Amino acid sequence: MTHLDLDDLGVANALPRPSGKDQILGVPYRPVQFIDDDLPSALERAATWLREVEQWLGEAPDVIAVHLDHDETQGSPYFDLTILCNDEDLAGVPIAVRERDSGRPPRPA
Repeated sequence: MTHLDLDDLGVANALPRPSGKDQILGVPYRPVQFIDDDLPSALERAATWLREVEQWLGEAPDVIAVHLDHDETQGSPYFDLTILCNDEDLAGVPIAVRERDSGRPPRPA
C-alpha cells in the first residue's frame, strides 16, 4: 500500500502552495483562494499555481469550478478568485497510484 504524506487538511505536503496571502482552504472540495485589488494579478497567480500543480501532479488537476467575488469593504482586497479543485488531486493521489502501478517505491517527502 502506498503511503500519502498529507498535512492536517489532507493535502500533500509536497504540493506547491500559493504564496503570500493566497491559501488552500478546507474540505470537501479544495477551494484555493487568490485575493487581490488587481484582478489580472490574481488571475496570473492562479494560472502560475495551476501550472506548478500540473507539473507536480503529472497531469492537469481537476478543477470543479472557478468563482469570482468582490468585497467592497474599505481596506479589504476587492477581488476574491476561488478555484474549486478535486481534493484527491491536491492530496497527490494520482502520483501515488502511478507509483503503486509502476512498482516503484514512493517518492520521499
